[in-house]
Amino acid sequence: MRWKKYKSIIATILLFSLAYFFGGGIALLTNAYEKDTLKESGGENWGLGFPTEGQPPTANATPDELKEYDTYYIGDTNKKVIYLTFDAGYENGYTAAILDALKKHDVHVTFFLVGNFINTSPDLVKRMIEEGHHVANHTYNHPNMSRISSMDSFRKEIEDLEKAYEETTGEKMSKFYRPPQGKYSVDNLKMAKELGYKTFFWSLAYVDWYNDKQPTKEEAFKKLLGRIHPGAIVLLHSTSKTNSEILDELLTKWEEMGYTFGTLDEF
Repeated sequence: MRWKKYKSIIATILLFSLAYFFGGGIALLTNAYEKDTLKESGGENWGLGFPTEGQPPTANATPDELKEYDTYYIGDTNKKVIYLTFDAGYENGYTAAILDALKKHDVHVTFFLVGNFINTSPDLVKRMIEEGHHVANHTYNHPNMSRISSMDSFRKEIEDLEKAYEETTGEKMSKFYRPPQGKYSVDNLKMAKELGYKTFFWSLAYVDWYNDKQPTKEEAFKKLLGRIHPGAIVLLHSTSKTNSEILDELLTKWEEMGYTFGTLDEF
């Protein structure tokens, strides 16, 4: 009787074990399939990890994987070169001071603009060009581009901004594209490439876009000095009061660390 009881217990344990591991295996396969499907056709947020201070971060994808789509987030990690970029969804009163600091240091950057900025601040856009900066495409309306799946809708966001820029400046826009908020899909990267654009993410940024929660100088320097690395594509927002106040000193400190400055047309 006792042996029959043990056999029953053992059989029950084996049955549940097989069910658990078999079910778990199916779950793992299902999750892997869903992840691959998301990576190929769904939306993603550009993300970074900084395991070691002063060293290049880890990212959603490797430089080699992105290069297939003419997409970049970092330059040569063996060279102490910084590629400085600014995103500008609107003019907040600080762009002139930022341009002053850049001119003082003879640093040329890329401004990723949206339609609102071009339409409301044409003189600043013209000044960017006159002082040797690139003006690039951040879309006309700043939507979540990962939700745009048709080429017609994607093209409209890109070409509407090109048109506004050309009407304002009389010049062609640089064929550089940055997805608003870093939201993208693989299909978006393919569409940008088909339109002749290179897509640029970033390898260093910090939370500088909240008007009512601007970082202190100390907080900004902790991130922008501590995490700077060779080949960095740096994203700052020109709407930031803090950025306008620290930029002159920030550029000086980066120069003292042995860095020089490149432009995105070097990619």
